[in-house]
Amino acid sequence: MFENNLKHPVFQLIAKATDETGQSAFVVGGWVRDLILGRASKDIDIVVEGSGIELAGKIALELGQPHKLVVYKNFGTAMLKASGWEIEFVGARKESYRNESRKPIVEDGSFEEDISRRDFTINAMAISLNNKNFGKLIDLYGGMADLEKKVIRTPLEADITYSDDPLRMMRAIRFAAQLNFTIDCESFEAIKRNASRIRIVSIERVMDEFNKIMLSPHAGKGLKMLRSAGLLREFFPELDAMQGVDVVDGKAHKDNFFHTIQVLENLCKNSDNLWLRWAALLHDIGKPRTKQFDSKIGWTFHGHEFVGSKMVPRIFKQLRLPLDDKMKYVQKLVLLHLRPIVLSETVVTDSAVRRLLFEAGDDIDDLMTLCEADITSARQEKVKQYLRNFRLVREKLAEIEEKDKLRNWQPPVSGEDIMETFDLNPCREVGVIKTAIREAILDGIIPNSREEALQFMIEEGKKLGLQPKNNAN
Repeated sequence: MFENNLKHPVFQLIAKATDETGQSAFVVGGWVRDLILGRASKDIDIVVEGSGIELAGKIALELGQPHKLVVYKNFGTAMLKASGWEIEFVGARKESYRNESRKPIVEDGSFEEDISRRDFTINAMAISLNNKNFGKLIDLYGGMADLEKKVIRTPLEADITYSDDPLRMMRAIRFAAQLNFTIDCESFEAIKRNASRIRIVSIERVMDEFNKIMLSPHAGKGLKMLRSAGLLREFFPELDAMQGVDVVDGKAHKDNFFHTIQVLENLCKNSDNLWLRWAALLHDIGKPRTKQFDSKIGWTFHGHEFVGSKMVPRIFKQLRLPLDDKMKYVQKLVLLHLRPIVLSETVVTDSAVRRLLFEAGDDIDDLMTLCEADITSARQEKVKQYLRNFRLVREKLAEIEEKDKLRNWQPPVSGEDIMETFDLNPCREVGVIKTAIREAILDGIIPNSREEALQFMIEEGKKLGLQPKNNAN
């Protein structure tokens, strides 16, 4: 019995109201699951044998203001927002599906029919809200046992569950990644058999689940399951194509898919930034297209960072991900992800650090976090050495940043300054001089000051045959 856990006043009001109307009401699904797991949840689903909208109206009147009730007549549901909680009321339903759509045909049904249509046994438990058995757990499909075994299983035949609503395949893997559960063998085989049906689900809904997997504590586990189930190749073939190892003359490259998963898992320990996790996921996405075998040195992936960065906008577009600064952030990190690694392997020069600060801007700390996650050698001494080198790079970055203030830096002389000084209209020479000034500052030839830059500008202009106006100094 869970009567002591039903503290929110809405539960007592539902018990009182259903006594008066003779209805049966239950709290169901995720809230019950999370209660048993000891996870906090403020999203409550109430199933009523009868009209959920009418019951919600009565409860809203009892609670009074400032509680907000929103009614969705077309769906037969009502949402009550009360003190930070979202409580949805719905009448018990039964559903049937057409082969070409995941949208069900809905009819009034019994509580047992409503529970049977739930996606997984751990979400098919309910707690009675009627006074005669208030707080009693109703577990028709063994959800409690599956919670104890940490397993994801469907209440009804798995093939029917996944074929009816293919998004449930993504949800199964999402719950496994969030809760660190396994998926029942028969259920996983059913996902494999029905993987192609994910195509009838909008890519927006698929990516909503995918991003929840990406944000989960065990994102790498979820991605490996997506690939193993055959789902990844259906909606994200570029990532799926990274899996596999080629061998020529006894020389093999590492499996870039599993390397990427390791990088993501490393990153997840230090960051819950979704878009930084996306940068980790895509940092080597250009490798399949740049893979070549050299008989002298083995496998190479020259320029994969450039190819990968150019792939990012198209991937974001096809997956309906935002094409704004989030995409540009991921693209930048993919492009630059080798730069700190190169610095860690050589003597770190001020010039190289200035350039990295200039190009990375405010994202330099995230870039360093990504690069440290990219150290995945099986040789622990090699990993430790790289991490020691990265600490030196970080120290140098902090030193140069403090001295030269190059983060998000713009050169102290603009194109307008150049045109004014030499009495020019926009032309090639303006760009040449502006680039020369920027490179001189980044290379440490001149300090990052306007006075020095203006003098350098005049000298560079004279090399091009330009003369400053009489008032130029």
